Amino acid sequence: MRLTVIGTGYLGATHAACMAELGHEVIGVDVDPEKVAALRAGQVPFHEPGLGELIARHTATGRLRFTTSYEEAGAFGEVHFVCVGTPQRPGSEAADLSYVESAFAAIAGHSAGDALLVGKSTVPVGTAEALAGRYAAEVAWNPEFLREGYAVEDTLRPDRLVLGVRSARAESILRAVYEPVLAAGTPLVVTDFPTAELVKTAANAFLATKISFINAMAEVCEAAGGDVRRLSEALGHDDRIGARFLRSGVGFGGGCLPKDIRAFAHRADELGVSLAFLREVDSINMRRRDRVVELARELCGGAVLGARITVLGAAFKPDSDDIRDSPALDVAARLGLDGADVTVYDPAAMDNARKAFPLLGYAASAEEALRGADLVLLLTEWPQFRELDPERTRSLVGRPHIVDGRGVLDADDWTAAGWRFRALGRPAPAGEER
Repeated sequence: MRLTVIGTGYLGATHAACMAELGHEVIGVDVDPEKVAALRAGQVPFHEPGLGELIARHTATGRLRFTTSYEEAGAFGEVHFVCVGTPQRPGSEAADLSYVESAFAAIAGHSAGDALLVGKSTVPVGTAEALAGRYAAEVAWNPEFLREGYAVEDTLRPDRLVLGVRSARAESILRAVYEPVLAAGTPLVVTDFPTAELVKTAANAFLATKISFINAMAEVCEAAGGDVRRLSEALGHDDRIGARFLRSGVGFGGGCLPKDIRAFAHRADELGVSLAFLREVDSINMRRRDRVVELARELCGGAVLGARITVLGAAFKPDSDDIRDSPALDVAARLGLDGADVTVYDPAAMDNARKAFPLLGYAASAEEALRGADLVLLLTEWPQFRELDPERTRSLVGRPHIVDGRGVLDADDWTAAGWRFRALGRPAPAGEER
């Protein structure tokens, strides 16, 4: 089939490349000519494992093309996927739908009347209904469930497909689009517009709640002298709860969970339904960042003024260069404002971090960042940080003090190597060197 994908950011570029991988002819359209030029050259303007290879392969064969022309895209595609962002509206919890509305209007204005306009963006419930009443072309909603770092896998082999449709024709078209995925046994849920929209927002709300729940338990463990790792382990053996997303740490960030739970709570208020617990989920998440700052001050003798602090991590999660609402950079910036000499290192997100936080220091390698440090904060769980050798690392730093903000290091190993070791939700190790 001939498909167009509107928006070539993280979601759109991934969807376009994966649809080409499934055998479709695809045009990606974006208003940013520099981004389009890079994609035409097979270059991905962000870090996502495996995506660059797909784009390079399918642009080379001509199966995947990119353009800034809505006229070209509209004339080409039988199905148009809208994959633009829905950021938080400035000064409000609400989602900013201006990009979605502009994209639908632009592609609808250049499409045949029998085209299918498919929203994939995460939107407040009721958005699809409102859009469907504006255009001659039929509208459907097909929410995305991508994890950064696994986006290609999640598109080609998703754990489910959700189609919000109003007609058998729309369902049939989307079944044809995803035929190879469905043939592999992927579960399919066909439903109405509101339910399709709610699946994504509800999923993100649940995941955020589970993360903040274990982080709230970490707060209790800190007050009571318990160990949140053992608590998580015991809870995870209950198959009604499960172990995934039960690791305590500095909390979630990125471009999805924080703004999506705020937008969901805001939209629920508009509908007369209280989701006040989501605001507490948000609050717990932000408190974990506060706690890392407190631990940093504790290990620096009560104040960080003049302390040389190494922050390992800038992306909000490993296998990504996304720094949106990054806990690591938030903590780094706060410590810098308190007078610390902060040096950041991340394997993928350095350029983005420098642009957003130019006053912080940056190193070309973890070893360079660690050299002479008074305190080390591990705040993004990249494999190379998890695998640091305590003895080797101690030989690099000025003072062997570390905060494990992701719960991924063995406290006994680090303490045995002479480190003062702190982690969220865990008691200070006995016998640590001070």
